[in-house]
Amino acid sequence: MPGTAEAGEVLYSVAGGVARVTINRPDKRNSLSWGVITGIRDRLADAKDDADVRVVVLTGAGDKAFCAGADLTGMASGASFLELHEGRGQLAALFEDMWALGKPTVARVRGFALAGGFGLALACDFVVCSDDSQFGTPEINVGLWPHMITVPLIRSMPPKKALELMLTGRRVGGEEALRTGFVNQVVAPSELDAAVDDLAGQLAAKSPAIVKLGRDGFYQVWDLAARDALSHLHSLLTITSMTEDTREGIAAFAEKRAPQWTGR
Repeated sequence: MPGTAEAGEVLYSVAGGVARVTINRPDKRNSLSWGVITGIRDRLADAKDDADVRVVVLTGAGDKAFCAGADLTGMASGASFLELHEGRGQLAALFEDMWALGKPTVARVRGFALAGGFGLALACDFVVCSDDSQFGTPEINVGLWPHMITVPLIRSMPPKKALELMLTGRRVGGEEALRTGFVNQVVAPSELDAAVDDLAGQLAAKSPAIVKLGRDGFYQVWDLAARDALSHLHSLLTITSMTEDTREGIAAFAEKRAPQWTGR
């Protein structure tokens, strides 16, 4: 443990610079198993190593759920105490993989994004959801606490709002999610794919070199003291300014033409 994903449980495709990772367990509301978590991590590694991938879209199959959280009964079956403890750390490792990816991530949410699925969505850089989506941390209702998703939650909304959701277990719809700030865009279900494609296309059109440097810097300084953060960002600014894509971007601006990014 953790195991590997069963055939077809995690789908992967690449087109137009966009990799799509799909949890394909619609009959189980795309719940997380050990294998699914490992499968997502493996596909993210593929996307990270593929120079043609500029953006990653994460979603769930069907129209009922993005991901309804952990498959509690399946994940506990036949596992020892130590195996369960070690396995739970894989979700944290998945979040770290996402933040270290070097490429923008977009959660495409339709339906339920609950418990670990809520954390998975908020670990993405952007969340685009349909207006019939529901977010929440129902763990408190079954005598559990959403420990592993605390970090993505408090990075995505005011801490006291996160604590409210964790303590009450109540569900939040798309419009409230937008007002709270942990969702970037809410659209009708019929418009969800077009909205995600539009955002992914905008992101894929940027310089992959500058996106990586800037996004890495964003996550690297998140928890640093201001003085340490500014020192790190100072160095990153100089490194960024020395890239071929920065020179190309400035030249294209001066010449009033579209830049031709090389990713260097």
